[in-house]
Amino acid sequence: MTDTYKPPVTAEEREYEMRAHIGSIWSGGRLFIGMYTFLIASLVFAYFYLRSSNNGQLWRPHHVTAPLPYGWAIAICMVLMSFLAIYGQSRLRRGGVSDWQVAGWTGVGAGLLALFFQCWELTRLGFFPGSSGYASTFTGFAVINIISIVASTYWLETTLARALRLRSTQGGINPELSDTPAARSLRADIAAMTYFQGFMVIAVALLFTMFYLM
Repeated sequence: MTDTYKPPVTAEEREYEMRAHIGSIWSGGRLFIGMYTFLIASLVFAYFYLRSSNNGQLWRPHHVTAPLPYGWAIAICMVLMSFLAIYGQSRLRRGGVSDWQVAGWTGVGAGLLALFFQCWELTRLGFFPGSSGYASTFTGFAVINIISIVASTYWLETTLARALRLRSTQGGINPELSDTPAARSLRADIAAMTYFQGFMVIAVALLFTMFYLM
C-alpha cells in the first residue's frame, strides 16, 4: 500500500505561497512592460532611420501628416485612462473602494473611446500606407496603438471584474481591502496594472510627438 498521508499545510507555508504568488504578478507585470518597450523601440528605430535616410526624398513628400484633431483625441483619452487608473489605486489604498470603482470604469470608457477614435482615424487619412516612409511607419504605429489600447483597457476591466466577483463570493464591507488571499492577489494585480498604465503615459507622449508634432 502506498502512503497517502499528507501533512497539514501550515500557516507559514500558506504565507510563503501567497508571497510567491504576489511576486510572480510583480515580475510578470514588469516583464510585460519590458516586452512592450522592445515593441515601441522597434517603431522608434524605424521612424528615425527612415527619417534620417530620406531615400529619394520619399520620407514625407508634400509634408503629409495624420489628422491632428484625431491625434489629440486619442492621446487625451489614453492619458485620461491611465491617470484615472493611477488615481483610483491611490484612493483604494486610502480605503476609497467606491472611488476606485468609479475611476476605473470611467477609465474603461475612456479607453474604448480612444479605440474608436484610433480606428476611425484610419478611415480619414490623406495618404496610403505604402505611399511614403512616414505613411508606412504611421500605419505600424496605428496598429501598435490599437494593440496598446486594447491591452491596457482589458487589463483595467479585468481588475474591476475580479473585484465584483470578490464582492459576490466573499461579501462583507469592502472585501477588496481584506487580508484574504483573493483580496491580496487582486491588489497585486491592480498595482501591476497601474504601473503599466503609468508607463503608457510616457509611450503616448513620445509617439504623439513623433507622428503628430515633428
